Amino acid sequence: MVHVMVDEHADLEGWRTIDELAHASGVTVRNIRAYQSRGLLPPPEVRARTGYYGPGHAARLELIKDLQDEGVKLDTIKKLLDTTGGSTEQVVQFIRTVRELFAPETRQMVHLAELAQRYESTDTGLAKRGVKMGLLREVGEDTYEEISPRLMTAAAELTGLGIPINRSLDVVEQVRKHADAVAKLYVDLFLGEIWQPFDASGRPDDQWPRVYETIERLRRISGEVMIAVLELAVAERVDVTFGRDIVRNVRTSSAGPTSGPDAADPAAGPGVPDPA
Repeated sequence: MVHVMVDEHADLEGWRTIDELAHASGVTVRNIRAYQSRGLLPPPEVRARTGYYGPGHAARLELIKDLQDEGVKLDTIKKLLDTTGGSTEQVVQFIRTVRELFAPETRQMVHLAELAQRYESTDTGLAKRGVKMGLLREVGEDTYEEISPRLMTAAAELTGLGIPINRSLDVVEQVRKHADAVAKLYVDLFLGEIWQPFDASGRPDDQWPRVYETIERLRRISGEVMIAVLELAVAERVDVTFGRDIVRNVRTSSAGPTSGPDAADPAAGPGVPDPA
């Protein structure tokens, strides 16, 4: 591993050895070294053969912990950090701010018995499916954290309409797949048009407020676009589906009986009785 050498007389205020960092962060020395080996944590600065970790390391470590607590895998965290060139406290704070903007819901705890009552289901696999879909996170025996209370509430309202919870989850699962593709479009748009030019210019301090403002506006615009596109698509789908059914019903009703003793012989013409 490559270490950065620093002046032995440099001010080390706020810098810690790996043992001190482990104690302060609650992350084991073993895991800190594992993060370094995987490229998640920058190498320490070295003074007199001792590695020291500064505020940037501590901030990065805190972010890794937060993301892991939310169920984000280490490989995904690394891609996130690599994409933004996350090597400073400011970039770490930027990533945290972006996630907070797009995940503003306040999570809440729920017990398994409450889920069963809420969704009128005795299916023991309901919670497991919720965890697999990223809607729930298991935090203890029969205790879960709702990642998106709004989605969970929507599922409960569908249940109140008489729709089985598993069917509702099927719909949510499909919508989520489509949403992932839409999210990628917006993230790619931001990275290509906003972040990369900002990064290439050296991330000037006076431009950070504009970047944050752009993210906030993009969040609002993307939400409005999603609602507008969904309403348009549903309206068109309703027109097509109901129009098809109406045409089918008209054809069926105008065709008349096609069999039985009272059915007319098409060859005989209208009003002509069958020959005896």
